[in-house]
Amino acid sequence: MAKYLIQASYIGEGIKGLLKEGGSSRRTAVEKLAESVGGTIEAYYYAFGDTDLFVIADMPDHAAATAVSLTAGAAGTATVKVTVLLTAEEVDAAVKKSPSYRPPGQ
Repeated sequence: MAKYLIQASYIGEGIKGLLKEGGSSRRTAVEKLAESVGGTIEAYYYAFGDTDLFVIADMPDHAAATAVSLTAGAAGTATVKVTVLLTAEEVDAAVKKSPSYRPPGQ
């Protein structure tokens, strides 16, 4: 499974819902969302600042991660940003490749 960093910030009714339901309830909802596409939640943290929530999730593929992002974003209660996380071994495999590329203007 691939790992993803999901960052979310509550907006409007999402903030009101968090105040009403509490953090544990929202974590359970996100865990169920991930499970519904075959994923799991590895870590779930609230934070101060521009981003309210940091989640590390294991998803079966990019389509599952996209479905989670679109579903959460479409609710209109939070903004969502998803970042693909790579292992050191995946970076090792990438640096062994020799892509052919011509920079602009050269």
